[in-house]
Amino acid sequence: MARRILVVDDEPDIMDVATVRLKHLGYEIIPAVDAEEALVILQKDTPDLILLDLLLPRMQGDELCKKLKADEQYKNIPVILFTASAVRASLPDRVKEMGADACIMKPFEPEELLEKVRRFIG
Repeated sequence: MARRILVVDDEPDIMDVATVRLKHLGYEIIPAVDAEEALVILQKDTPDLILLDLLLPRMQGDELCKKLKADEQYKNIPVILFTASAVRASLPDRVKEMGADACIMKPFEPEELLEKVRRFIG
């Protein structure tokens, strides 16, 4: 059975790159365009990993990440953040504060994405 990854990003280009690369390696991708859609999906389906954009419409990725990490049902699912944040210096502290497991800066190299995914779910 393929490992499942919930990809939460409102940018079609990022979603496409992540989906194509990860599907090619045998992962099953569950797409969501915002945090609210991700929460609906999570009520029905528990992925092995979540790729989460920080800047999302309505509810930001950091809020969703904190919510998931505070929930007993979801706290052990690894979360890798995507961000184009210009504040790179404070990013490691923000990632830790949110409870995320890792972060990838946009634009990212597909190999970096694959390496981080493999680190958490093989």
